[in-house]
Amino acid sequence: MNRLDDPRATERLYWLHAVTGQPQTGLVRASTDAGFRSYWRTTGLLPSRIVMDAPPGLEDVQRWLQVRDLLQANGVRVPQVLARNLEAGFLLLEDLGGPTLAQVINADNADACFDAAITQLLRLQQLAPTDALGHFGQALLQRDAGLFEEWFIGRHLGLQLDCGQAEQLELVQRRLMDNALGQTQLPVHRDFMPRNLMPVADGPAVLDFQDLVIGPVAYDVASLLRDAFLSWPEERVAQWVAHYHQRALQAGIAVPQSLATFARDVDFIGVQRHLKILGIFCRLHYRDGKSRYIADLPRFIGYLDAVLPRHPTLVPLAQLFADTLKPALAARGAVP
Repeated sequence: MNRLDDPRATERLYWLHAVTGQPQTGLVRASTDAGFRSYWRTTGLLPSRIVMDAPPGLEDVQRWLQVRDLLQANGVRVPQVLARNLEAGFLLLEDLGGPTLAQVINADNADACFDAAITQLLRLQQLAPTDALGHFGQALLQRDAGLFEEWFIGRHLGLQLDCGQAEQLELVQRRLMDNALGQTQLPVHRDFMPRNLMPVADGPAVLDFQDLVIGPVAYDVASLLRDAFLSWPEERVAQWVAHYHQRALQAGIAVPQSLATFARDVDFIGVQRHLKILGIFCRLHYRDGKSRYIADLPRFIGYLDAVLPRHPTLVPLAQLFADTLKPALAARGAVP
């Protein structure tokens, strides 16, 4: 609930009353994310609305709005903005409902859910690049690689790699980076996964898009099908990768003509992303006190176990996990 002894909560509630003209309206927490944004659902108002609270100096609400407008202009289903106060960091949004796609998807409806998600993804990928979008280039890839070594290996496992081990890791990181940079570059959401998709009739609606950049074509496919919070049998993932590939070719997206080549690119991007997320989830726990994410670390180890053996060029990373990282993980437990 909104605590009136909290100055930010008071400011948020008073702003809501001003823009709706409904002083009886209240707010209850709808959701939070890994950043500093929070989302609040109105009470006493029909239809209900959502207040996004993006504290100035911690979150860039203008960036969110800029990307939202670009996506909407290209036919991507995004939340409608009903009122805004950019200086205070408040937006009044349509209420897209309670459950995310992650909460309603299951083995029976997954084909239809992913097909609808791919429709939105293809529209996003066809967005014309603009100067407003950054690039998922070498600097960002190197930063992502550093997260794994600093927070998962160093902080979580308490290890310092010797020269040979560091060379193993650097070799694979370089191969992953070269693959990413060699792919077709187009708009990339970077967290296009079921928990950021809302199952509305003309959707799913896409959320959490403010980090949109120009990057590898396979990135969002890996995010969607090798989710941070949901796992699927490898056979079904392969079918969905093939389904996306077929639809992308029909839509004129510059994916490789060969499905095998594209499936490899999805695997490589998935490995790069999973290493990054291992680091991020550990950082959220140790630095930010957000510990609920760390319970998902074993999911990413499982992804790597499934994918690394398929690709001889990634064997050094498989060996590093088998010989060093997994024994250290077993010794201290998968979670603190």
